[in-house]
Parts: sequence; C-alpha cells; structure tokens
Amino acid sequence: MNLKKEITRWKYACILLFGIGISNIGEWVYFIALNLIVLDMTDSPLAVSVLYIIKPLATLFTSFWAGSFIDRLNKRSLMIFLDIIRALFIVLLPLLSSVSSIYLFVFIINMASAMFSPVSIIYITKLIPEEERKRFNALYSLVTSGAFFIGPAVAGLLFYIGTPTLAIYINAVALFSSGLITYFMPNLENNYGTMQEKISFKILRKDWNVVMDFSREHKYTMWIYVLFSCVMVVMASAVDSLEAAFAKEVLLLSNSEYGILVSIAGAGIVLGACINTLFIKKIAVSLLIGLGSVLVSFGYVIYAISTTFLFAGIGFFILAFFISYANAGFLTFYQNNIPTDVMGRVGSIYRLFEAMLIIFTTTIIGTLAQMISIRIAVIAGVFVMLLLAFTLLIASRLPSKKRCFNVL
Repeated sequence: MNLKKEITRWKYACILLFGIGISNIGEWVYFIALNLIVLDMTDSPLAVSVLYIIKPLATLFTSFWAGSFIDRLNKRSLMIFLDIIRALFIVLLPLLSSVSSIYLFVFIINMASAMFSPVSIIYITKLIPEEERKRFNALYSLVTSGAFFIGPAVAGLLFYIGTPTLAIYINAVALFSSGLITYFMPNLENNYGTMQEKISFKILRKDWNVVMDFSREHKYTMWIYVLFSCVMVVMASAVDSLEAAFAKEVLLLSNSEYGILVSIAGAGIVLGACINTLFIKKIAVSLLIGLGSVLVSFGYVIYAISTTFLFAGIGFFILAFFISYANAGFLTFYQNNIPTDVMGRVGSIYRLFEAMLIIFTTTIIGTLAQMISIRIAVIAGVFVMLLLAFTLLIASRLPSKKRCFNVL
C-alpha cells in the first residue's frame, strides 16, 4: 500500500514537473521572440529595454493584493486559469499594431506570471510531503534551469525555420498544454475556485496585518527570507543588468564570445542541477542555503575582477553551478516554515518589497556605472552581495536555530 501511494505521489510530481518545464521553456521562447518583434517595429533598443522594466512594475502592481486572492482560491483552478489567460493574451500579441498596446498586454501577462509563481509553490507544498521536498525541489531546479538552457536554443531553432511570430504562437500552445496538464492533477482543496468573502480594502488591510503579525512571530524565518532575497534576487538582478555592458565594454568581448559566455553559464546551471539531484538528500538545508549563496557570490566576484574571457567564463560557471543548490535549499526552507494558509499573502507582500529593492538597487548601480565606471559598479555590487551571503551563511548555521532547517 505504501509503495502504491509512493508511486501515485511521484506520478503526479512528474506530471507537474513536465508541465512546469513546458511553461518555462515557452516563456523563454516568448520573451526572446517579443524582443525581436519590438525591435523590428521600432528599431529602438530603448523600446526593447522597456520590456525588462515592465516585469518588476507588474510585480509591484500585483503583489500588494494578489496574496489575498491566492490564499482564498483553489490553487489548481487558479493555476489553470492563469495559464489560459497568459496563452490568450500571448496569442493576440502578434496582431497588435502599436508598441503601447504590446506593452499593455505584456504588463497583463506579467501580472498573471507574478501570481502564478506563488500559487504553484503553494500547490507543490501541499502535494509533496515534507520528507520528499528536498528531492523534488532539486528536480524542480533542474527543470527550471534546463529551461534557461533549452529555451533560447529552441527559440533560435524556431527563428531559423520560421519567424518570431511562430515562436509566440508555439509558446501560447505550450501554456495551453501546461494548463491542460494541470487539469489532470489532483484537487487538494475543498473549494473549487469560489471565495467565501469579497475582497475589499478592509480585507486587504487585514491581510497585511496578518503578514506583519506572522513576521513578528517568526522573525528568524523572515530574516533568512530577506537575506536570501537580497543576495540571490536583488543584488543578482542589479549586477546582471550590467552584464552585457561589462562583457562588451570592459572585457571587450565580441558578440560571439559573449554568446559563448552565456552558454557556459547555461551549462553550469544544468550540470549543477543534475549533480544536485543526486546528492541533495545528504546535504543539510542550512548548507544549501548559506554555503550555496556564498559560492554563487564567489563566482560573481571572479567574474567582476576578471580581465580575460577565461576568468570571466570560470566565474560564470561557478555562479551558475551553485544556483540550483541555493534555490533548492531556500525553497525547502520556505515550504517547511511558512504555513500554506498564509503562504500566498506572505510571499506576495514580501515580493512587493523585493521588486522595489530591485528597482532601487539597479538604479543605484546603473548610476554608479554611468558616473564612475562599469567595472567599479559591478565590483561594488558583487562585494555587497558576498557580504550579505556570508551573513546569510552565519545566520543559517546558528546552532539554536537548527530545528528550523530539519527535514524528516
């Protein structure tokens, strides 16, 4: 009986991973294709760069209210709905004739994506028992990392045999397929999409108070959350914003050499994620989070101080290799320490502040690069990142907090 339950559980886990993989690969194809479509329409790099600003803006606009809906709605139904909404708007993108209308549709698509991430994490937490989460999260990291590597390659192949518009339509099909796959997943909640209470300003304020109360009661958990976010999301995003300029203007790399550098990072991500799936059961969650973040930051430092393609490639490979370790460890910690009934609200509200920090930090580093130099801006960013990572390592290894990282 136990074996039958185990087979059933992992059958659904594999189906879910397959759906997530299709969705992630499609997202890369869509975004690369969209970059080319906007560039062809406007012949303006600035118009393309606006696409990168829309995502954090959509997160800012969505996060302060999304958690209230997420925690009250059926997660499986909401995942299906968000996949279909994104697919429908993506299908319409090539039919739009103005850049402003494309920006509006991309904003709506990114709003749906900003909601989909916390919804899927809650569903995964409910589906996978605590003792299996580390292994599943390693596989989850492998699938999402593989999408980073496979997505651009698929996009390139589609551009070779067709057009960016074809790639857009194929991504819409991928999202429809993901929604269909999710439909066959088990329903883990009693409600089927309806809410017992109408969302109002009063309810939103009440939910914010719930998150603040939870944060005060679980200060250590949220301290780890904030530190990890600052290292792996905020500082990484700020430094990555100067990646192309650093490669071209500081390292003086050609377009082909820069392409190889990105491929090295992709290979590092996939190889690291593959090895992670084999050994993750033997590695403590606290080490995955703390040491993983330090090693990712160390890779960024090598990249920042490099003067040749070889050293930049080594730095890229190291930081990419250990990303899956840090992410799998953090996701396991997050699932084990934040109850699913408040996970949507906690995640959404903290992502709101995360998006604000990304915009602020990216602006600071970009201004520093403009006023002083790109090299100094990147070095300053990665050393702040490394300092925060060491703080995270020390905090995650406190003997008195060991129980927070214990996994059955």
